[in-house]
Amino acid sequence: MADKVSNKSVLFNPFSKNNPVIVQVLGICSVLAVTAKLEPSIVMGLSVIAVLAFSNVIISLLRNTIPTNIRIIVQLVVVAGLVVIVSQLLQAYAYDVSKQLSVFIGLIITNCILMGRLEAFAMANRPWPSFLDGIGNGVGYAIILVIVGFFRELLGSGTLLSYQVVPQAFYEAGYVNNGLMILPPMALIVVACIIWVHRSHNKELQED
Repeated sequence: MADKVSNKSVLFNPFSKNNPVIVQVLGICSVLAVTAKLEPSIVMGLSVIAVLAFSNVIISLLRNTIPTNIRIIVQLVVVAGLVVIVSQLLQAYAYDVSKQLSVFIGLIITNCILMGRLEAFAMANRPWPSFLDGIGNGVGYAIILVIVGFFRELLGSGTLLSYQVVPQAFYEAGYVNNGLMILPPMALIVVACIIWVHRSHNKELQED
């Protein structure tokens, strides 16, 4: 029962109480860069989930055989290999989205969340908990990307997943899209608002 409770917390805590973006403040750069539209936000989130989960498992399986002095190099090689696979799959099956994400898929290799989980968790735990940790932190990251992408595209372009959702009648009545929302600084402001709402509902995270 203790293991089940432990595994449950490993999986679900990163969704909110220990979210890698709004609590640990990791992976902020990609949140700012790829969330002008909802579709690339979703694809980036799914890509990080896949890479983080499987890299955690691989490093966990190898943890007792990796020499301490080259562990970071091994971690980077594993992540780089998985990122190449994800990049090739996107180019094959979602080429337009892969073009929108541009170099940011490749930069998953240097994402602080990945290296942090590999070093802090996968190197010290068995494969199954490591897999759950990867899924949990990946989903926690993806949740924030999707929220930011949702509001930026809706308010900045009047669309969601490139489909028009703001009625034409609104524009005819004088409504204008907020062009600032598609600029990177607004992503930071949206993230700050999410952090504010999150901490107002989680008093234990507030600093004295």
